[in-house]
Amino acid sequence: MTATEENGTVPQEKKPADEKPAGENPAGEKPAKNRRTRLISGPGMLLLWLYGVMVVGAVSRSAVQISTEFDKAPLAYSLSAVAGVVYGFITYSLVRGGETARKAALVCCAAELAGVLTVGTWTLVEPSAFPDATVWSDYGMGYLFIPVLLPLSAMYWLRKARTAGSASAVQ
Repeated sequence: MTATEENGTVPQEKKPADEKPAGENPAGEKPAKNRRTRLISGPGMLLLWLYGVMVVGAVSRSAVQISTEFDKAPLAYSLSAVAGVVYGFITYSLVRGGETARKAALVCCAAELAGVLTVGTWTLVEPSAFPDATVWSDYGMGYLFIPVLLPLSAMYWLRKARTAGSASAVQ
C-alpha cells in the first residue's frame, strides 16, 4: 500500500530544482526551432507600418487608374497593381513571422528592389513608355523615394532577424 499524506493524496515524486520538464530550456521557454522568429519587433514594426501604407497607396491608386483610365497607360497601371500585391505579401510575411516567411519576404524584397531599379531606369531612359507614373517611376520619386529605400531597409532587417534568430537557437 502507498503511503498517503494527511489530506489523503499520494505524495508526488520531487525533481531536483535544476531539472526542467522535457522540451523546455532553463528559462522555461520552448526550444527555438519550434518558435516563430518575430519579425515585427523594434525596427520591424516601422517596416510593417511603412509597407502597410505602401499597400494602401499602391493598391488604391492602381484600382482607381485601372477602373477609370486603363487605356491611357496600361503598363504603368498594371505595374502599380503588381507593386501593391508585392507590398501586401511582404506585409503579410512580416506579420506571420517564422523562418519560411522571413525567406519569402527576403525574396520578395529582392524582386521589389529589382522592379524599382528596372522601372526607375526605364522611366528615365524612355519616358514615352510610361505616359503616366507608376509607384516605381523615377525610383519612387512620387513616393519620396520610399519604394527604393524600403526594400533595402527590409532586406537588411530580415537578414539581421535571421542572425538574431540563429543566435537564440544556439543558446
